[in-house]
Amino acid sequence: MNLIVLQEHDFISPNRVQLGGRQLEHIAQVHRAEPGQRLRVGLLNGQIGSGEIIALNAHSVELEVTFAIDPPQALPLTLILALPRPKMLKRVIQHLTALGVKKLILVNSYRVEKSYWQTPWLQEDKLFEQCLLGLEQAVDTQMPEILLRKRFKPFVEDELPELCAESRKLVAHPVGGSACPVDIKQPTTLAIGPEGGFINYEVEKLQEVGFQSVHLGPRILRVETALPVLISRLFPAS
Repeated sequence: MNLIVLQEHDFISPNRVQLGGRQLEHIAQVHRAEPGQRLRVGLLNGQIGSGEIIALNAHSVELEVTFAIDPPQALPLTLILALPRPKMLKRVIQHLTALGVKKLILVNSYRVEKSYWQTPWLQEDKLFEQCLLGLEQAVDTQMPEILLRKRFKPFVEDELPELCAESRKLVAHPVGGSACPVDIKQPTTLAIGPEGGFINYEVEKLQEVGFQSVHLGPRILRVETALPVLISRLFPAS
């Protein structure tokens, strides 16, 4: 936990918060903090600052907080991702949040098993938890937007053209296409399929609305590996 992310319900006065649970445990056991010590804090969807410990006991910790620094700049990226396996989904959400992705659309694909959509990890509160862990890791406060789209064809035909109209459009596909560009300077919409990639029909539907097929070379990578590689190529200085 590199940042203690505060929410509105944590405030007991305009500049004082009271924390318990996981945050208290981290402050007491990892920081081994004492009254008077200052810790790095951030207001969810707001600025980053510091908090001075005013009181600390076994049940809660109180901090007096101030905010002065803007969070890191978001990536100019909209990511369209075929729904990963539930066991992978948690890690993927955390990693993407830490990397600065602020708009993620989880979509269906032919190779996505129907049972994946029944996982409790798609519930709003579960997604929020994983995003929060990513923010704490990266010292960021801006919560991503995550959308769920269970029907691929209607999404691509009816919603995607407007969504990506002002951006460069790329679909990562292990077969064909050109090498993934490096260090681009414009807003981008990137589509990434499931393990093994989108099927040809799905790639063609994306190409019909302007997506260019790109690859990372001859090696076929797992989604959780390909994601940070693609993002770091597209936005290495971010």
